[in-house]
Amino acid sequence: MTKKIIKVEGCPQAIGPYSQAVRADNLLFVSGNLPVDPATGKIPEGVEKQTHTVLGNIATLLKGAGLDMSDIIKTTLFIKDMNDFSVINAIYAEYFTSDYPARSTVEVARLPKDALIEIECIAKY
Repeated sequence: MTKKIIKVEGCPQAIGPYSQAVRADNLLFVSGNLPVDPATGKIPEGVEKQTHTVLGNIATLLKGAGLDMSDIIKTTLFIKDMNDFSVINAIYAEYFTSDYPARSTVEVARLPKDALIEIECIAKY
């Protein structure tokens, strides 16, 4: 198995000892992404803006790795409040329109930087 660390400019940088993504053969494992605006380093207010920001960051990372959102085969969503699920789900549907990836959604007590959402994914080459 070959392993390659993926680092893409224009995406939030890792805030700890981990990589933005790791390619292992024909799979790309994307670390959990927070809704950090890469230009300002800040997290926008509200779950709608945060969901768009995190999915946009993932799209940018995938593009930099030579993939796009249709190459995602699995996502995991970590959300602060399950009451936001319908709003998050509607926005998620704007980024995935067919051949949906497998998905898990988990409500968590707290996320880094007090974000309302974090998403990780696995994509295929």
